[in-house]
Amino acid sequence: MSFKISDKVDWVGKIDWEIRDYHGKEYSTHKGTSYNSYLIRDEKTVLIDTVWQPFGKEFVANLKKEIDLNKIDYIIANHSEVDHSGALPNLMMEIPNIPIYCTKNGAKFLKAHYHKDWNFIEVKTGDTLDLGKNKLIFVEARMLHWPDSMFTYLTGENILFSNDAFGQHYASELMYNNKVDNAELFQEAIKYYANILTPFNPLVVKKIEEILSLNLPLDMICPSHGIIWKENPLQIANKYMEWAKDYKENQITIIYDTMWNATRIMAEAISYGIKEVNKDITIKIFNSSKNDKNDIVTEVFKSNMVLVGSSTINKGVLSSTAAILEMIKGLSFKGKKAAAFGSYGWSGESVEIITEELKKAGFEIINGGIKEMWNPDELALDRCKDFGKSIGKIVGETIK
Repeated sequence: MSFKISDKVDWVGKIDWEIRDYHGKEYSTHKGTSYNSYLIRDEKTVLIDTVWQPFGKEFVANLKKEIDLNKIDYIIANHSEVDHSGALPNLMMEIPNIPIYCTKNGAKFLKAHYHKDWNFIEVKTGDTLDLGKNKLIFVEARMLHWPDSMFTYLTGENILFSNDAFGQHYASELMYNNKVDNAELFQEAIKYYANILTPFNPLVVKKIEEILSLNLPLDMICPSHGIIWKENPLQIANKYMEWAKDYKENQITIIYDTMWNATRIMAEAISYGIKEVNKDITIKIFNSSKNDKNDIVTEVFKSNMVLVGSSTINKGVLSSTAAILEMIKGLSFKGKKAAAFGSYGWSGESVEIITEELKKAGFEIINGGIKEMWNPDELALDRCKDFGKSIGKIVGETIK
């Protein structure tokens, strides 16, 4: 499958309808994904990126239907990760001497992935490649989201090939932002940002400001995954700027795991207390052992405050609680408040452990949390509701 996206550019990638997890099952892809590769035909012919390795042979076979491979003059590797470069070994068997333009780290990483000393041409920000009527301008995008990442801009067609930035794991044959369901599109976009790019917020702001300062005309943003931004393409850049500045909505996310439902009952009672004093706030409750971890992280990203609860087990916390706390810690959220809760039978360490982990993750801890023994009775539930009321008041004051 291929299709023309401008006079000189064709999409020649692969839509992966059935994939449901990514990055070694660290990222869920409920809506599938795409591996976007682009073929530019000017006086010189350029291929930007390839596809994931399982589709390598298929990619090369389809590319041969589009063009005599020997007529490709250059390959641009915006990023070395295997979902972008996986078809390179298949392709380089056909055209082994073709120059591959990438960053210094890109060359280093591609050699480490494939153990081949291909014809690498290292580029840096501001370097250009003349194609004839138009040219390519390279912009390093270090840590968006790997040290080797870069953007490539095509003059004349006014297209930014943005690599992982502005992408989404979202499969659709419609391919353009003005053709697909925008509620789905932006949900996948914020999930992608929250789970992958949040640790690099300051770099995101700096890089977007740098791109905008160049005053380059922009008709399309073509990421490496998901939908092409064709209608008002800068809207996604504006969203990134918003998300990168310690984003939060008027929302509390409550995350828990439970052995015999006591911690679940506490979570619900706390939520009732919050709502009694703060009817405008959005509350979302997730069982971390039953809900998708990336969906939970996305809601944490959107939240003003996060409450985390677990039963105590073996002087620790339940495994799904430990896992979600570890994910949250790695994403370096800023400007969010948190507290812990949980049930216990005899030792009761879970609340203190969760509080400490939330503190390490950079959250502002608002109190010492709440714990209740065994199955909460009416008095315990009243204490949980009062705990929730105190939370609701704090968030209400923060929003004001």
